[in-house]
Amino acid sequence: MSALDPSGYHESRLAADPKRDIVWKALWRYHFSKHIGPEDCVLDLGAGYGEFINNVRAKRRIALDLWDRMPLHVGPDVEPIVGPVSDLSAIEDNSVDYAFSSNLFEHISQDDLAATLAQLKSKLKAGGTLTTLQPNYRYASREYFDDYTHVTVWSHIGLADFLTAHGYEVLEVHPRFLPLTVKSRLPTWPILVGAYLASPVKPMGKQMLLVARPKA
Repeated sequence: MSALDPSGYHESRLAADPKRDIVWKALWRYHFSKHIGPEDCVLDLGAGYGEFINNVRAKRRIALDLWDRMPLHVGPDVEPIVGPVSDLSAIEDNSVDYAFSSNLFEHISQDDLAATLAQLKSKLKAGGTLTTLQPNYRYASREYFDDYTHVTVWSHIGLADFLTAHGYEVLEVHPRFLPLTVKSRLPTWPILVGAYLASPVKPMGKQMLLVARPKA
Protein backbone atom coordinates (compact mmCIF):
# COMPACT_ATOMS: atom_id res chain seq x y z
CA MET A 1 0.00 0.00 0.00
CA SER A 2 1.54 3.28 -1.11
CA ALA A 3 0.70 5.67 1.71
CA LEU A 4 2.45 8.98 2.27
CA ASP A 5 3.78 7.79 5.63
CA PRO A 6 3.67 3.98 5.54
CA SER A 7 5.44 3.49 8.87
CA GLY A 8 3.08 5.77 10.76
CA TYR A 9 0.10 4.27 8.96
CA HIS A 10 0.94 0.75 10.06
CA GLU A 11 1.45 1.90 13.62
CA SER A 12 -1.91 3.66 13.80
CA ARG A 13 -4.57 2.75 11.27
CA LEU A 14 -3.27 -0.68 10.22
CA ALA A 15 -1.70 -2.26 13.29
CA ALA A 16 -0.91 -5.96 13.13
CA ASP A 17 -3.94 -8.17 13.83
CA PRO A 18 -3.71 -11.99 13.88
CA LYS A 19 -7.36 -12.22 12.82
CA ARG A 20 -6.40 -10.97 9.36
CA ASP A 21 -4.19 -13.99 8.77
CA ILE A 22 -7.02 -16.31 9.79
CA VAL A 23 -9.30 -14.62 7.26
CA TRP A 24 -6.69 -14.77 4.49
CA LYS A 25 -6.05 -18.46 5.13
CA ALA A 26 -9.76 -19.04 4.66
CA LEU A 27 -9.87 -16.81 1.57
CA TRP A 28 -7.06 -18.83 0.07
CA ARG A 29 -8.80 -22.12 0.85
CA TYR A 30 -12.25 -21.15 -0.35
CA HIS A 31 -11.52 -18.74 -3.20
CA PHE A 32 -8.01 -17.92 -4.39
CA SER A 33 -6.72 -21.51 -4.49
CA LYS A 34 -9.28 -22.11 -7.26
CA HIS A 35 -7.75 -19.39 -9.43
CA ILE A 36 -4.00 -19.76 -8.81
CA GLY A 37 -2.08 -22.79 -10.04
CA PRO A 38 0.98 -24.38 -8.37
CA GLU A 39 3.21 -23.36 -11.31
CA ASP A 40 2.05 -19.74 -11.37
CA CYS A 41 3.96 -16.56 -10.59
CA VAL A 42 1.91 -14.34 -8.27
CA LEU A 43 2.53 -10.61 -7.72
CA ASP A 44 1.04 -8.95 -4.62
CA LEU A 45 0.78 -5.19 -5.18
CA GLY A 46 0.75 -3.32 -1.87
CA ALA A 47 1.54 -6.45 0.12
CA GLY A 48 1.61 -4.84 3.58
CA TYR A 49 1.94 -7.54 6.25
CA GLY A 50 1.92 -10.22 3.57
CA GLU A 51 -1.25 -11.98 4.69
CA PHE A 52 -2.29 -12.71 1.11
CA ILE A 53 1.04 -13.66 -0.45
CA ASN A 54 2.15 -15.73 2.55
CA ASN A 55 -0.89 -17.96 2.17
CA VAL A 56 -0.56 -18.40 -1.60
CA ARG A 57 0.80 -21.70 -2.85
CA ALA A 58 2.58 -21.03 -6.14
CA LYS A 59 5.94 -21.60 -7.80
CA ARG A 60 6.97 -17.97 -7.51
CA ARG A 61 5.64 -15.24 -5.21
CA ILE A 62 6.55 -11.55 -5.35
CA ALA A 63 5.52 -8.89 -2.81
CA LEU A 64 5.76 -5.17 -3.57
CA ASP A 65 5.10 -2.36 -1.10
CA LEU A 66 6.38 1.11 -0.26
CA TRP A 67 6.63 0.13 3.42
CA ASP A 68 10.26 -0.66 4.22
CA ARG A 69 9.29 -3.18 6.91
CA MET A 70 7.25 -5.32 4.54
CA PRO A 71 10.18 -7.72 3.88
CA LEU A 72 10.19 -8.60 7.60
CA HIS A 73 6.63 -9.91 7.37
CA VAL A 74 6.69 -12.03 4.21
CA GLY A 75 7.82 -15.63 4.05
CA PRO A 76 11.46 -16.55 3.34
CA ASP A 77 10.68 -17.72 -0.20
CA VAL A 78 8.66 -14.62 -1.09
CA GLU A 79 10.60 -12.08 -3.17
CA PRO A 80 10.17 -8.63 -1.56
CA ILE A 81 10.44 -5.41 -3.54
CA VAL A 82 10.28 -2.12 -1.62
CA GLY A 83 8.98 0.73 -3.73
CA PRO A 84 5.84 2.39 -5.12
CA VAL A 85 3.39 0.28 -7.10
CA SER A 86 3.66 2.80 -9.92
CA ASP A 87 7.22 1.52 -10.55
CA LEU A 88 7.28 -2.11 -11.68
CA SER A 89 10.72 -1.90 -13.29
CA ALA A 90 12.16 -4.54 -10.91
CA ILE A 91 9.79 -7.19 -12.31
CA GLU A 92 10.64 -8.99 -15.54
CA ASP A 93 8.37 -8.61 -18.54
CA ASN A 94 6.05 -11.51 -19.35
CA SER A 95 6.64 -13.14 -15.96
CA VAL A 96 3.41 -12.78 -13.91
CA ASP A 97 0.38 -15.05 -14.14
CA TYR A 98 -1.70 -13.53 -11.36
CA ALA A 99 -1.42 -9.95 -10.09
CA PHE A 100 -3.36 -9.05 -6.96
CA SER A 101 -4.07 -5.99 -4.85
CA SER A 102 -6.04 -5.61 -1.65
CA ASN A 103 -7.15 -2.23 -0.33
CA LEU A 104 -4.65 -0.42 -2.52
CA PHE A 105 -6.18 1.64 -5.32
CA GLU A 106 -8.05 3.97 -2.97
CA HIS A 107 -4.66 4.99 -1.49
CA ILE A 108 -3.13 6.20 -4.76
CA SER A 109 -4.07 8.83 -7.31
CA GLN A 110 -5.71 8.05 -10.63
CA ASP A 111 -2.47 9.05 -12.37
CA ASP A 112 -0.47 6.54 -10.28
CA LEU A 113 -3.04 3.83 -10.91
CA ALA A 114 -2.94 4.53 -14.64
CA ALA A 115 0.88 4.25 -14.55
CA THR A 116 0.64 0.98 -12.62
CA LEU A 117 -1.86 -0.49 -15.06
CA ALA A 118 0.21 0.57 -18.06
CA GLN A 119 3.35 -1.11 -16.73
CA LEU A 120 1.52 -4.20 -15.54
CA LYS A 121 0.46 -5.04 -19.09
CA SER A 122 4.02 -5.93 -20.03
CA LYS A 123 4.66 -7.85 -16.80
CA LEU A 124 1.68 -10.18 -17.25
CA LYS A 125 2.00 -13.31 -19.32
CA ALA A 126 -0.48 -13.97 -22.10
CA GLY A 127 -3.73 -14.74 -20.30
CA GLY A 128 -2.47 -13.24 -17.05
CA THR A 129 -4.95 -11.38 -14.88
CA LEU A 130 -5.27 -8.63 -12.29
CA THR A 131 -7.58 -9.19 -9.32
CA THR A 132 -8.34 -6.32 -6.97
CA LEU A 133 -10.21 -6.38 -3.66
CA GLN A 134 -11.09 -3.10 -1.99
CA PRO A 135 -13.76 -0.89 -0.43
CA ASN A 136 -16.75 -0.12 -2.62
CA TYR A 137 -17.72 3.50 -2.08
CA ARG A 138 -21.30 2.78 -3.10
CA TYR A 139 -21.73 0.67 0.04
CA ALA A 140 -18.99 2.06 2.32
CA SER A 141 -19.39 5.82 1.85
CA ARG A 142 -19.87 6.50 5.57
CA GLU A 143 -16.59 4.83 6.54
CA TYR A 144 -14.56 5.43 3.40
CA PHE A 145 -12.64 8.46 4.63
CA ASP A 146 -12.21 7.26 8.19
CA ASP A 147 -8.90 6.09 6.75
CA TYR A 148 -6.93 9.31 6.37
CA THR A 149 -4.80 7.89 3.54
CA HIS A 150 -7.73 7.33 1.18
CA VAL A 151 -7.34 9.77 -1.69
CA THR A 152 -9.42 8.29 -4.54
CA VAL A 153 -13.05 7.18 -4.58
CA TRP A 154 -13.91 3.93 -6.36
CA SER A 155 -17.16 2.08 -6.83
CA HIS A 156 -17.48 -1.19 -8.70
CA ILE A 157 -18.83 0.73 -11.68
CA GLY A 158 -16.21 3.49 -11.69
CA LEU A 159 -13.29 1.11 -11.25
CA ALA A 160 -14.55 -1.21 -13.98
CA ASP A 161 -14.87 1.76 -16.33
CA PHE A 162 -11.38 3.00 -15.40
CA LEU A 163 -9.86 -0.41 -16.11
CA THR A 164 -11.66 -0.55 -19.45
CA ALA A 165 -10.53 2.96 -20.37
CA HIS A 166 -6.91 1.98 -19.67
CA GLY A 167 -6.80 -1.07 -21.90
CA TYR A 168 -8.18 -3.88 -19.73
CA GLU A 169 -11.05 -6.28 -20.28
CA VAL A 170 -13.10 -6.68 -17.10
CA LEU A 171 -13.92 -10.36 -16.59
CA GLU A 172 -15.67 -10.35 -13.21
CA VAL A 173 -17.31 -7.77 -10.96
CA HIS A 174 -18.47 -8.70 -7.45
CA PRO A 175 -19.88 -5.52 -5.84
CA ARG A 176 -20.28 -7.10 -2.37
CA PHE A 177 -17.52 -9.65 -1.93
CA LEU A 178 -16.59 -9.23 1.74
CA PRO A 179 -17.29 -7.06 4.81
CA LEU A 180 -15.19 -3.92 5.01
CA THR A 181 -12.68 -5.07 7.66
CA VAL A 182 -11.96 -7.91 10.09
CA LYS A 183 -13.31 -5.51 12.74
CA SER A 184 -16.83 -6.20 11.48
CA ARG A 185 -19.24 -8.13 13.68
CA LEU A 186 -19.02 -11.20 11.45
CA PRO A 187 -17.01 -14.10 12.96
CA THR A 188 -13.66 -14.88 11.39
CA TRP A 189 -13.93 -18.67 11.74
CA PRO A 190 -12.71 -20.21 8.46
CA ILE A 191 -15.84 -22.28 7.86
CA LEU A 192 -18.00 -19.16 8.22
CA VAL A 193 -15.78 -17.23 5.81
CA GLY A 194 -16.33 -20.05 3.32
CA ALA A 195 -20.09 -19.98 3.91
CA TYR A 196 -20.12 -16.18 3.46
CA LEU A 197 -18.31 -16.43 0.13
CA ALA A 198 -20.75 -19.09 -1.08
CA SER A 199 -23.86 -17.23 0.04
CA PRO A 200 -25.84 -15.16 -2.49
CA VAL A 201 -26.69 -12.77 0.36
CA LYS A 202 -23.80 -10.64 1.65
CA PRO A 203 -24.68 -8.89 4.95
CA MET A 204 -22.35 -5.94 5.50
CA GLY A 205 -20.69 -6.67 2.15
CA LYS A 206 -18.78 -3.45 1.46
CA GLN A 207 -15.67 -4.67 -0.33
CA MET A 208 -15.74 -5.38 -4.04
CA LEU A 209 -13.67 -7.79 -6.11
CA LEU A 210 -12.87 -7.23 -9.79
CA VAL A 211 -10.90 -9.40 -12.20
CA ALA A 212 -9.45 -7.97 -15.42
CA ARG A 213 -6.84 -8.71 -18.05
CA PRO A 214 -5.11 -6.61 -20.71
CA LYS A 215 -7.09 -6.39 -23.93
CA ALA A 216 -5.69 -8.49 -26.74
